[in-house]
Amino acid sequence: MHEHNTPSPWKSFWERGGWWKALVLVLVYYGVYQLGGVLLNLIFRGAGIEADSAPGIFVNVGLPIVLGSILLVILAWSVGWLKELFGRQAIRGRGWMWIAVAVVLLTNIFRFIALDYEKTGAALLFSWLLTGLFIGFAEEVLTRGFVVQLMRKAGHPEIAVALVSAALFAMLHAGNLFGGQGALATVVQVGYTFFFGLLMYLAYRVTGRLIVPILLHASTDPSIFLFSTNPSAASPLAPLAGPGNIIVILFGLVLLIVLIFSGGKDRAFARTELSGGPVGA
Repeated sequence: MHEHNTPSPWKSFWERGGWWKALVLVLVYYGVYQLGGVLLNLIFRGAGIEADSAPGIFVNVGLPIVLGSILLVILAWSVGWLKELFGRQAIRGRGWMWIAVAVVLLTNIFRFIALDYEKTGAALLFSWLLTGLFIGFAEEVLTRGFVVQLMRKAGHPEIAVALVSAALFAMLHAGNLFGGQGALATVVQVGYTFFFGLLMYLAYRVTGRLIVPILLHASTDPSIFLFSTNPSAASPLAPLAGPGNIIVILFGLVLLIVLIFSGGKDRAFARTELSGGPVGA
């Protein structure tokens, strides 16, 4: 006689998936991140740490993300999704999706090569790289990990999975408007992050491993912020590094069109995999 372990109500709730659960999770994460930032600001207010210094970057940007990362790992463990999130994905991509990996990787490399390292300094460089690692981990686990799994478990086609994960990722950055960022700058950032999120989804699909978008994302934020403040005028790659965000938007738009036209196949593909049938390539 075989005994079957009945899933707890908590695990069953997440296993059923749903786009609204993805939305609520992203909103809760954002709230925790903002609250963590406020509390840390109160704790370190009297320490005399400048916001744009190496310690300031890690305290103001990195530490709230560290808190979010810990909570996401605890959530994944509590529902038994650690292996599901970080293991190889059964739903795989197609060859053209490697373009997404190449675009993000090359734009990041160009920015790092065109960076004035003497002006940047080792401390600020290390602080941004460490902070970027936590940013990449938390935001990818949230939007390409949890959101993608919740959408798939609810039976949504992959085109919907891609669009929702990218849209919720962009929504996280729309909150910068309430932090004093200008409306136009926020609109541009939301557009960029939507297409960047789409490229991260494609990188996840084609490699089958969440670690790939995590590392790509982890190198993106430091390269953008460091290059924007300390570019090297002498670097021959500076003209290519400067419009990196525009390149991401343009390629993201083109690949979105390709993804939409292949949406019917993705729908059948996702349903076959989720039903336990054979998985295609």
